[in-house]
Amino acid sequence: MKSAASLILSALCFFPFACSTMQTGNDFAAGRRALIVGDDQAALRFFQSAAESNPNFTYATGSSPRQSIWSYVGRAQYLNDQFPQARQSLERALSEGRDEDIARLYLGLTLIREGDRQRGLKEIESGMRGIYSFLDNITQTQRFGIGRFWDPNRDIRSAIQFNLDMISREGENLNWQQLIADTERIALQMERESDLARRQEARELQSGGRRP
Repeated sequence: MKSAASLILSALCFFPFACSTMQTGNDFAAGRRALIVGDDQAALRFFQSAAESNPNFTYATGSSPRQSIWSYVGRAQYLNDQFPQARQSLERALSEGRDEDIARLYLGLTLIREGDRQRGLKEIESGMRGIYSFLDNITQTQRFGIGRFWDPNRDIRSAIQFNLDMISREGENLNWQQLIADTERIALQMERESDLARRQEARELQSGGRRP
């Protein structure tokens, strides 16, 4: 049964392409909200719906990298313990955009859950280094703009450095449970960070450029 919102949307759409695009965006936004608050089942439903209506959909803001819908589908599948499906979705995302570092983190997590620890570890290391470089780059190149609000206390970069050091130091004695938990936390924090940075920038603009 369609929701009331879906029925209203259908009634208002006179142009099928515009209607489909609007529905994809609505599904994606709802999925992302669910992902951020930890409603993993709802997130998966919304992301799958968005992917079905537009498999080429990408999410991008003015300051964060573009991310494929398949990255989000794969993350939600991972969080719902659908590991074979997650691997397929995440590999698809990375085949279309090799710089999707959050997708790479989740691919590494998925591989570890499936028992391929060494390949998973390489993907996590690569993803963490990519995120660290992105944060360093945006905070330097946009230091007079939105870059000031990305990871301002270096919490994400500190967590990444801790885990990279742990990987290098512990070798075969690596604490896999801690690595998994920290990687999941870093990935979610990065997803939230773009929203936090935009809101902080908007607040400063509304206050006339004065920092709170």
